[in-house]
Amino acid sequence: DLGHPAFGHSGEVALNRLMKDHNGFDHNKQSVRIVTKLEERYPDFPGLNLTWEVREGMVKHESEYDISDASGYDPDLRGNMETQIANMADELAYTAHDLDDGLRSGMITPSQLEGIELWEILSETYNWHGTILDDISRHRMIRHLVGIEVSDVIRATDMRIKDSDVDSPIAVQKLPHNLLGHSEDMIRRNRELKDFLYTKLYRHYRVVRMAVKAERIISDLFQAYIDEPAILPAHIQSLIEERGLERTACDYIAGMTDRYAVDEHRKLFDPFVKP
Repeated sequence: DLGHPAFGHSGEVALNRLMKDHNGFDHNKQSVRIVTKLEERYPDFPGLNLTWEVREGMVKHESEYDISDASGYDPDLRGNMETQIANMADELAYTAHDLDDGLRSGMITPSQLEGIELWEILSETYNWHGTILDDISRHRMIRHLVGIEVSDVIRATDMRIKDSDVDSPIAVQKLPHNLLGHSEDMIRRNRELKDFLYTKLYRHYRVVRMAVKAERIISDLFQAYIDEPAILPAHIQSLIEERGLERTACDYIAGMTDRYAVDEHRKLFDPFVKP
């Protein structure tokens, strides 16, 4: 996820829209671009000295929301086992920590989760029933959720390995399905939790408001740099001839943290803030 811009998915949507006439923007491709072209650590070549397999794994990073474009990296083959592990870990952490954040922020309440099977399992495990979830109980339940998910992946994957009879890394990649994954029961339970999070958290008005603000900040910065490249730092301006103005501005924004992007926006558009 090196290629994720400021504000994560919202920033990626904004940059892809702004770059639609210049080959777009995709955080997977940007991750590979960083490690093959943008980083400068060696005198004889750009990028980092990474193996083909590591770069292939980065290209084939995907989730149900992000489908990779693996052009140039054997697109007909699945990600290797390490890639599948990374993809699963990313998705597992994403769901568990979004639930944690939703509960901690108050955008999700325990009563809303009643009837969600995974939540019922967690509640029964710790004999917790109530309306106010204290921090310690929340931490314990989220940790247990991660443990449940990981254990299920290990058991289900072990069964698939035995059933598939694979005998080499390339055999894993040639399978018509991912070797690593959840059991059917856990897939169903996760689908229920993810659908809940989408409806109650990702579309919560406070989250949507932040996404709108994020896209506006990204759009304002990009347009300001395009309209007047001289406001870019000198070392960024020096890259324009090689990369083109739009891609240079995009690379610069893609490397920002949320806080840096907000501060940069204030410096450019708030007359009372020093540039």
